[in-house]
Amino acid sequence: MTKIAFLGLGIMGRPMANHLQAAGHDLFVVQHQSSLPQELLDGGAVECSTAAEAASRSEFVITMVPDTPDVEEVLFRSEGVAEGLKAGTTLIDMSSISPIETKIFAERIAEKECAYLDAPVSGGEVGAKSASLTIMVGGSGETFERAHPLLALMGTNITLVGDVGAGQACKVANQIIVALTIEAVGEALLFASKAGVDPVKVREALMGGFAGSRILEVHGQRMLDRTFEPGFRIALHQKDLSLALQGARALGISLPNAATAQELMNACVAQGWSDLDHSGLVKALETLANHEIA
Repeated sequence: MTKIAFLGLGIMGRPMANHLQAAGHDLFVVQHQSSLPQELLDGGAVECSTAAEAASRSEFVITMVPDTPDVEEVLFRSEGVAEGLKAGTTLIDMSSISPIETKIFAERIAEKECAYLDAPVSGGEVGAKSASLTIMVGGSGETFERAHPLLALMGTNITLVGDVGAGQACKVANQIIVALTIEAVGEALLFASKAGVDPVKVREALMGGFAGSRILEVHGQRMLDRTFEPGFRIALHQKDLSLALQGARALGISLPNAATAQELMNACVAQGWSDLDHSGLVKALETLANHEIA
């Protein structure tokens, strides 16, 4: 069985690590922003005092933390992963971070004679728990093939998109689509409700037509039920749209609708809704309309 350091055991990382452990792999874990799950420790995971120690005892290091500075801290701080890496170790960053910084991180890891994959995911907490995540991977084909058996324990749609950084660029594209579709679903249900039509029936009708989507199915229901417990927090999607707009400036392109979605996310955060599920974006639309979907 493979020895794996898994760093970042929050909403997403916890069930992902559970799948690896259930398959018989040995886990080495460190308390970071989230407390260590007792079920992992009971299952034999080894608690290490530092990320460097966990890395030194592992063949693979997987990171699943919120943002670019968090990855940099985990990898390169004092007693971070880089200090413990042995030549030949493979590092898989499954966080959603800057494609540009990812390339820089990979270069620094390569100096340790170690391989690097960026492998951000889509599917939220539901996908993490069911091991049905979409995993978008950047890196060499050889490293991808070596890591694939582990990735397959956490996801079902696993694609090598290109070289290092390509996975993160793909994830940014994914987050643009998701944000704009959440906004579209919110606007549609808000329009129907304000027009005096039952939004439950509207969603049901739309699900059978060309407007049907996974987001209409899942997040549309969340909007109707007013259940905004986070599967993926507004604050994290706000961060991802910031990456999209930063990248757009660097590339010299315009992403007008992504910018609008970002402003709605900003409004949610200003209202204190940053920890709600990103389907809670509809609350910003409702505030503008002075009408709650009913």
